[in-house]
Amino acid sequence: MSFNNNTTFAERIYSEKQNVCAIILAAGEGKRMKSNKPKAMMEVLFKPMLGWVIDAVRNAGVNDICVVTGHLEEMIKDYLSKNYTGEKSCSTVTQTERRGTGHAVMMAKDFLEAHKDGSVLILNGDAPFMDSKNIANSYFFHSAQRNCVTVISAMLEDASGYGRIIRDADGRLLSIVEHKEATLDQLAVKEVNSGAYWFNVNALLSVLDTEHIKCSSVTGEYYLPDTVKLLGDAADAYTADSSSVVMGANDPVQLNELNHIARIGILGGMIADGVSIPCSDGVIIGPDAVVGSGTVVLPGTILRGRVSVGNNCTLGPNSLIENSIIHDNVIINSSQIKQSEILEGTDIGPFSQVRPNCKIGPKVHIGDFVEVKNSVLDEGTKVAHLTYVGDSDIGKRVNFGCGCVTVNYDGQHKARCKVGDNAFIGCNTNLVAPVQIGDGAYTAAGSTITGDVPSDSLGIARARQVNKDGWAATKRGK
Repeated sequence: MSFNNNTTFAERIYSEKQNVCAIILAAGEGKRMKSNKPKAMMEVLFKPMLGWVIDAVRNAGVNDICVVTGHLEEMIKDYLSKNYTGEKSCSTVTQTERRGTGHAVMMAKDFLEAHKDGSVLILNGDAPFMDSKNIANSYFFHSAQRNCVTVISAMLEDASGYGRIIRDADGRLLSIVEHKEATLDQLAVKEVNSGAYWFNVNALLSVLDTEHIKCSSVTGEYYLPDTVKLLGDAADAYTADSSSVVMGANDPVQLNELNHIARIGILGGMIADGVSIPCSDGVIIGPDAVVGSGTVVLPGTILRGRVSVGNNCTLGPNSLIENSIIHDNVIINSSQIKQSEILEGTDIGPFSQVRPNCKIGPKVHIGDFVEVKNSVLDEGTKVAHLTYVGDSDIGKRVNFGCGCVTVNYDGQHKARCKVGDNAFIGCNTNLVAPVQIGDGAYTAAGSTITGDVPSDSLGIARARQVNKDGWAATKRGK
């Protein structure tokens, strides 16, 4: 069951006033990862797998989320507090002992009690490719069928290791059989359990205890799939349209494979949308990046975090852009941009760096070996080469000569420089903040400017040249 592409998943859920919530299981340690991070915090294209799952859930219109934490939970809580705040915040509960998925959900019983008469999505925090489309469509299937539980399943050519979905003659879910317990006929089944479920909250609460879910005599754990059997005829399975929804990683090799799959998928989608990637060698684009049509992405270019790139830009080669906004017709050549905004028609590089909290452009030229930090460079300004601009407000059509420095730190405090429109900063000028250079003013090459320079004036701050005749010959002993 699907719905009109013109209506977002969230809009439909809101319009139908659905009472929905989600529990994400993220307590796992993942010992085979050989990492000092919780398993759900392992990254796919620079983004924790947990972040992929949370965003998919939210994009499906489910906003009330509880994350079950456990191993190194402070790392997860810190990530949530920095990336999901305000209306997007997630609540958390702790699974003090890792005793299976059923036990993990028991830890969120108070959360479920607060959502009685609604539906809850339960899924794993280390399955990054569970997408919003399948979450939403499985919910509407679950709702239309009035199921107590709907398992999200997928078809796999190689189903080794996965629980099999066994259906009755009418196609409804009969049971989930773990791989190690399956018969030969059951092992031939290609439909598998993704580990994601929609539950009627009231139905789940009726069986969510150790009286109903029995502890495994082998592992000492309580398994959530046991609830499917307990809910009987009111259970069914929704088959996702992609096998990737079941994919996870248990070791670094599998995690690398997830990165490869995600990378190829994102690049393919962008190419289909009109982005030119003539050679994908070293090109890595994260899941939260948006790139406009006509933009060319050259080898070695990395877009990391929340990046927005406009139309008809050229990125690279060998450029890094993190959490930044790049407007139309921008060129970034072998340079790095972090947490900044680059306005239309600006060109940067090669070998330059724009550090956080900058606004550059429009039509600014930043040449080679330039560093800009926490500054504004207004329209038409040129900083050609070998210059540092930090904590400064630079006006329109300013020209910086080679080797200029804004001296913005005295060892204890930062201070700002201000340069007016149409000013000219001569080569090897030091602007010792706080200082202001007026509109149309000049500084002489080699000056160390410690005081303001009025508009349309020339600031000179250097010693007069003195030549000592014969000094060099005397030094050489001649």
